[in-house]
Amino acid sequence: MKNLHLPHPEDSILTGDLSVLDWFIEPGNLSVKIDGAPAIVWGRNPATGNFFVGTKSVFNKKLIKINETHCDIDRNHSGRVADILHACFDYLPRTNRIIQGDFIGYGGSDTFHPNTITYKFFEEVEQKIIVAPHTHYTFTEFQLRNAKELHEIHGNVLGFAVANPMLFTITDTAYCKFVKPDAWIAHNQESFADVKEVCDFARQMSTLVNFVSNKEAAKITKQLNDCIREGREINSKEFDCDYLLIEFWLLIKSIKEDCLFLCRNSGPEAYIGYDRIDAEGYVMTNEFGMFKLVNREVFSRSNFIMEKAW
Repeated sequence: MKNLHLPHPEDSILTGDLSVLDWFIEPGNLSVKIDGAPAIVWGRNPATGNFFVGTKSVFNKKLIKINETHCDIDRNHSGRVADILHACFDYLPRTNRIIQGDFIGYGGSDTFHPNTITYKFFEEVEQKIIVAPHTHYTFTEFQLRNAKELHEIHGNVLGFAVANPMLFTITDTAYCKFVKPDAWIAHNQESFADVKEVCDFARQMSTLVNFVSNKEAAKITKQLNDCIREGREINSKEFDCDYLLIEFWLLIKSIKEDCLFLCRNSGPEAYIGYDRIDAEGYVMTNEFGMFKLVNREVFSRSNFIMEKAW
């Protein structure tokens, strides 16, 4: 997996790709999405062999910002991001791999508000920094020597399929707390049958739908996001495409929400404002792909509004 933006299941069907219908009912690996900021990438720089820290800009094809010293951080970054990277450079454990996660905060409290969601831990965090790792990048020595830039390296979601997962663990240290909750699906045979039944209906409905090109799908996705951002109802007659395509999108979205309702996790309490929520969402991976399960009307809209305010 390259460092790519994870799609919502419902957005993936606009071009006629129906693999998500198999994804919904195939067992897979589930992880919790943690809403930290900024994204932190750290590990061994393939080009030099030195330890580095950075933001997602380490994956840029141009203007790559890899920090192997505090001086590099001061040259490449400023303000809050630079302060966070300095702390990460000092306190993150050294590793031969490359790991990506989200910064949650500095220790000394039990409550943190790194981005849209506020997290309340079960006890005060004593470590210097808190990071939520989610992806690790594995590669052979040959790949290390031949990779010109980090964007060429593929990764795996932590806990998911790797050649030998027993070779890699990520554990708390005296200076760094890692947030990596367990996640599971609390379904029974009846709930699984319900999801499968709706997926079978969706497959039949798809035969009546006129799907669109990638370019047209991007325009429709933007219009859908505008509706979510503004809190407007999605009206299939207002889109410049087959109205059944939007009805089909809404059906896939409802299947996602049914699956999301069954997800559970062992992480810290999560709040948007004063409202308790389960989590930002989840990521599930199986042989049919990797998608995120997020309530767009709750988290995505709050995130849109916060980004707009910034």
